[in-house]
Amino acid sequence: MSETGLTIAEQVRERLQEFTATERKAAHVLLATYPLAGLEPVAEFAARAGVSAPTILRFVARIGFQSYPDFQKRLREELEAQLQSPLMKANFDGGASPAAAGGERPVDRFRDAVATNLMQTFAHLPPGEFEAVVELIADPKRRIHLIGGRFTDPIARYAAAHLRIVRPGVIHLAGQIENLRDQILDMRRNDVLVAFDMRRYQPDIVALTRLASGRGVRVVLITDQWLSPIARVAAHILSAHIAVPSNWDSNVAPLALVEAVLAAVTERLWASAKDRIAEIERLRPESS
Repeated sequence: MSETGLTIAEQVRERLQEFTATERKAAHVLLATYPLAGLEPVAEFAARAGVSAPTILRFVARIGFQSYPDFQKRLREELEAQLQSPLMKANFDGGASPAAAGGERPVDRFRDAVATNLMQTFAHLPPGEFEAVVELIADPKRRIHLIGGRFTDPIARYAAAHLRIVRPGVIHLAGQIENLRDQILDMRRNDVLVAFDMRRYQPDIVALTRLASGRGVRVVLITDQWLSPIARVAAHILSAHIAVPSNWDSNVAPLALVEAVLAAVTERLWASAKDRIAEIERLRPESS
């Protein structure tokens, strides 16, 4: 990542409006195939984007790289980070003493990493993208489907539980992938599928979102800073930083991002949501 802690994808998304029209074509192609297009030779990247090779070089220079090889080196480093398993995260020694860690306790290092993740996630959150996601989820004419992976499905369930309180038509997708494919048949054009997918991205979730997108469903992706392959079919992307000094990634920033969306959706729907909440309260047993 860069000195700012951002991946190339995050830098490109944040500065999208600063690029020239031709540079923006290169940016869109890079993000749609991230990071594959950027790992191709300059001529192939240019042909894929429908621009000239000098345009690609200007685009790379604009995001801070002195040469195309430097740009590709950074992409390869990010690709390695995407594929890290718990066994590969050797920078964490759970038994290290405070002295071995420069006097800092493991819990302090973890706290600082989580705080940095939160700061980076919200500091570089594209406002237009956040508002677009809120608008989609708050649209009562659209049904909202949510799905997560092995470690992110609890966030999908959490979001679904809150959304059901403030609006109808919320469906949490769970179960075997074969059964989930059957549920794709019930998705209508312009429904919304909110997919949670963090590194090491789940092929079954990726495949499911592609099927849904092919049926006209609007895909919203909640992912990490390296971007899930779902980005290729996503209408909107919200990314959160997840790396911590641990063999495991952290879901603190993704959860905080979801809670920000839930707060904004609730505020937007409050005129109708308050009546729905009041009705739910009336249905609760008196003893509870």
